[in-house]
Amino acid sequence: MATALPPLNWFRAFEAAARHLSFTAAADEIGMTQSAVSQQIKALETKLGVPLFERKARGLALTDDGRRLLPQVDAALDTLTAATRSFIPDQPKKLLTVSVSVSVLQWVIGPTLPAFRAAHPDIALRFIGAIWPDEFSRSLADVIISFGSRKQAGPNAALLGSDKLIALAPSQRITSLETCPVIDTVGISGGWSKWRTATGINCADPSIYVDSYGAALDLSSNGNGICLVNETLARHAIQSGSVVPVSPITIDANEAYFVETNPASQDAETFRKWLESTV
Repeated sequence: MATALPPLNWFRAFEAAARHLSFTAAADEIGMTQSAVSQQIKALETKLGVPLFERKARGLALTDDGRRLLPQVDAALDTLTAATRSFIPDQPKKLLTVSVSVSVLQWVIGPTLPAFRAAHPDIALRFIGAIWPDEFSRSLADVIISFGSRKQAGPNAALLGSDKLIALAPSQRITSLETCPVIDTVGISGGWSKWRTATGINCADPSIYVDSYGAALDLSSNGNGICLVNETLARHAIQSGSVVPVSPITIDANEAYFVETNPASQDAETFRKWLESTV
């Protein structure tokens, strides 16, 4: 039966101590206590049956067996490092992970993100797109921008922008609202019937259906009909001239966008304050 290898950590402790000729310096490098490094090296010496260091009053010195083992351990650790490097993508030191509704990413964050990047070039961003509440990754994200009801968002989330719905039309001239195609967002509480009652404006029944406000706004801005979307998304689209409000009247929505941040991340708070200033 093959002899079991000593744990890898023992070899790491030995290599670091041999390079520094100090248990204390080795411990600082590999994130352990000086006592733990000393114990691991002692365990390795016991396993191999030879002393690897001479313990002197002013530091350490490698024994002949230690000098013989060191280059082989160096080579083995280098091989393991090279073998695993290709599986670990390079990550910037400051990476902010944002789990975000794709509609907010497209219509709120995207158009104004260059300003944030210019003001905070040291913060790298990773966006995880989602649509429905059960898709948001709370365990991985520093910032969560979710869509749903207040109950679904949770007690620690704050409303982002507006919880009103506004009807928008393509910027191209519409001859008749009664014949203009209507885009409806499925799975959303309330909608066109409530808007008709509030505004007194008659329009056709929906003939195009999508699963998010962002998709509805995208279709409308490309001339495919009128849409009813959360007011938070409409600001940039109106300013850019791709759509125009059908009426100044808005209606209450049962769902909206909410933002929640990791309280331990200052970068998350910086991003939240910037985001709220854009809506």
